[in-house]
Amino acid sequence: MRKTTLMLSALALAAASIAAPAMAQSKGDWTASVGIGSVNPTSDNGKLAGGTLAVDVDSDIKPTITGEYFIADNVGIEVLGALPFKHDINIDGLGRVGSTKHLPPVVSLQYHFNSAGKVSPLIGLGVNYTTFFSESTGGALAGSKLKLDDSWGLAAHVGVDFKISDNGALRIDARWADIDTKVKLDGAAIGTVNIDPMVYGVSYVHSF
Repeated sequence: MRKTTLMLSALALAAASIAAPAMAQSKGDWTASVGIGSVNPTSDNGKLAGGTLAVDVDSDIKPTITGEYFIADNVGIEVLGALPFKHDINIDGLGRVGSTKHLPPVVSLQYHFNSAGKVSPLIGLGVNYTTFFSESTGGALAGSKLKLDDSWGLAAHVGVDFKISDNGALRIDARWADIDTKVKLDGAAIGTVNIDPMVYGVSYVHSF
């Protein structure tokens, strides 16, 4: 449902910008941004141990950075980075049983609409690689060894830049990433957790 909403939002932004004025982001330009992002896993994170244990992964907020290089007028390749996000892992009926940290860098191909205007929407599609580390256990799983495999998946991005100076803009955006990780407990595979988060962000973007 959230993926559908994100795609519909992208189409709406594109439709709103059909009558765009002259281009401002030209081939060879680049931008950098700093901001904060809130990673919100999907409400259904799946079940482990043969479908008997329902998993819930909580949210986290961390600083983010991006760099984007324009390979054509209004078309850029963006790299997203962040400080490690930390998530508690809960199992229905057992409470908190562990935690993990992850880094989810994303590379996206993006199109910027109305980039010469004061309000410039953007859409993007790319690839996400998520690496998990510093897994720990507690509660009912205390003393066990938890391992989450790294994940590759698609990622989508929509946002709006609000120009605040000749070279600066305030960006509000939303991302979706396909993040599924295979889970091992004491070396035994016990299933897959579907994180598939929406990432909501606010950042300052500077053009060079």
